[in-house]
Amino acid sequence: MTVFWPTTTISILRGTTTTAAGDVVDSDTPVHTGVPASVMERTRTGIDSVSQDMRVYRYTTCRLAAGTDVLDTDRILDERTGKKYSIAAVSVLGSPVHTPDLRLDLTYVN
Repeated sequence: MTVFWPTTTISILRGTTTTAAGDVVDSDTPVHTGVPASVMERTRTGIDSVSQDMRVYRYTTCRLAAGTDVLDTDRILDERTGKKYSIAAVSVLGSPVHTPDLRLDLTYVN
């Protein structure tokens, strides 16, 4: 049972490749495409610990159906906007009623 409302579809990108210079870089090989997801950018306010000024912090989260094959080393491509994200954390929220969705904390990378 999915609880989130999909706002887009995503591709899950996985793997690395080596450049001609010998550097290991992320590859854009999709392992899954067309995956229904909810990608939401949100804001929160807080006090900067150094300057003591109020700041607005932006963060992005993604919800996927339980059991989706996703790793914390993968990247996410929002197929609607073309934005690419790395995954900072994967978590499963607890629920006594149903199998909970996956929550991904995302960092914008392109």
